[in-house]
Amino acid sequence: MTDGHTSLGMPQLPAPDYPAEVRARLDEDARAIIDRYPGSRSALLPLLHLVQAEEGHVTRTGMRFCAETLGLTTAEVTAVATFYTMYRRKPSGDYQVGVCTNTLCAVMGGDAIFEELKEHLGVGNDETTADGKVTLEHIECNAACDFAPVVMVNWEFFDNQTPESAKRLVDDLREGRPVAPTRGAPLCTFKETARILAGFPDEREGAVGATGGAGPASLVGLRLAKGETPQRRIGHPRGESAREEGE
Repeated sequence: MTDGHTSLGMPQLPAPDYPAEVRARLDEDARAIIDRYPGSRSALLPLLHLVQAEEGHVTRTGMRFCAETLGLTTAEVTAVATFYTMYRRKPSGDYQVGVCTNTLCAVMGGDAIFEELKEHLGVGNDETTADGKVTLEHIECNAACDFAPVVMVNWEFFDNQTPESAKRLVDDLREGRPVAPTRGAPLCTFKETARILAGFPDEREGAVGATGGAGPASLVGLRLAKGETPQRRIGHPRGESAREEGE
């Protein structure tokens, strides 16, 4: 309807099923996932990653598959799929580029990175470039504050970023040039990442052996807990001047 009236539209029809060959493959993968859990309902989160690996986002067909496989209603599946931000609800890029804009990353330059990437890519938050390569979004804390500001690509860390380095990063992704995370496993596409998150092994050579250990600042508390001598202070405690320290 027009003239200021809101159209309620037609009710959505039931979601279509996957093609037979896709359904057979997903059924086999789903059985492997469900067998890991004493209660099948516990497999919902990895099953959502599984269907996301198929189409790049969680579609109505994917939610129907999860519901039928686990004996749930589509409403129950939708409630979970819409709660967690790692599940995409619309088509998105091969690379999810997330800029942390939480407090520390923001004040260290995360806000500036996000604004410059929006202009550089010509997209807004949660939007995808025309070539389908990059989806840009601001994200919350990723527990890497000692590496601030942090950018994540398909949940792999790119630490200590600047607007210039972040723009080079997205340009490399769009042009297909090799990109290596600061730490952690080698980068792969969003669909490949989703399948790994569903619980299937990363079969790329050397990927499992790659590690992403915490940085020195993250480990200070652990060293103190073990009774190890902390590193010499760089800043001066309150009430203590540089002159006093030198005496």
